Amino acid sequence: MTGIRGVLFDIDGVLVTSWHPIGGAADALIQLSGLPRAFLTNTTSSTRSDIAQKLTDCGMSVDVDEVLTAGSLTAEYLKSHHAGARCWILNSGSIDEDFAGIELTDDTSPDVVVLGGAGPEFSHLALSRVAELMLDGIPVIAMHRARTWMTTEGLRLDVGGYLPGLEEAGNAAIPAIGKPSTTAFETAAGVLGVPIDSVLMIGDDVEADVQAAQKAGLIGVLVRTGKYRVCLAREANPQPDYIIDSIAQLPDLIAEL
Repeated sequence: MTGIRGVLFDIDGVLVTSWHPIGGAADALIQLSGLPRAFLTNTTSSTRSDIAQKLTDCGMSVDVDEVLTAGSLTAEYLKSHHAGARCWILNSGSIDEDFAGIELTDDTSPDVVVLGGAGPEFSHLALSRVAELMLDGIPVIAMHRARTWMTTEGLRLDVGGYLPGLEEAGNAAIPAIGKPSTTAFETAAGVLGVPIDSVLMIGDDVEADVQAAQKAGLIGVLVRTGKYRVCLAREANPQPDYIIDSIAQLPDLIAEL
């Protein structure tokens, strides 16, 4: 095709919104089927297999091995950095399948706390308990630092909106594993098996998807769907490498590069 040798796709706001396909997404994936690809998402309410099936149900044939979630990346981090630890996961949605081999527990006496996607589980009492554990020296990690996500009913606050307050109250930093961490993009590029500077990342979040990808050495493409906002795109520094109206325009863009 071109100098682009692999593509990383965000899911929410790029391919689907609340699991309703965005126009042209399925056709774009078909046109780009010759390129190595992965679907890099901060979605923490579904397992990798669930996501692959939901995308397939939306007319996009996706294998589970192509899906990289903040949850699955966090599970690998726990295995390498907190082997054998009892883990309390505060997350909206059940993703235990992706944490196979990790001992899960409640908030009574965990060895490590993992914060996933925000939802009703992020109650006043639960977040207060997280801060208390942090003050007792229990390490806390976040699956990602995304502040918001878009649904068909509107914008929703995500875990990244809570982290600064918890870090202050708990007097400790909370590392994040998924986007926008450089580790997430380096890991995903490694899965594709191509040089990182030949990988294109397409997303709807100018900071967590595009600028973070650019910082890691990827080519960043912003779409005007999902959580895209004109004011955020205008103020972005650095600017995205490319801005397109939707995923439907990506095959033409890649053909020109």
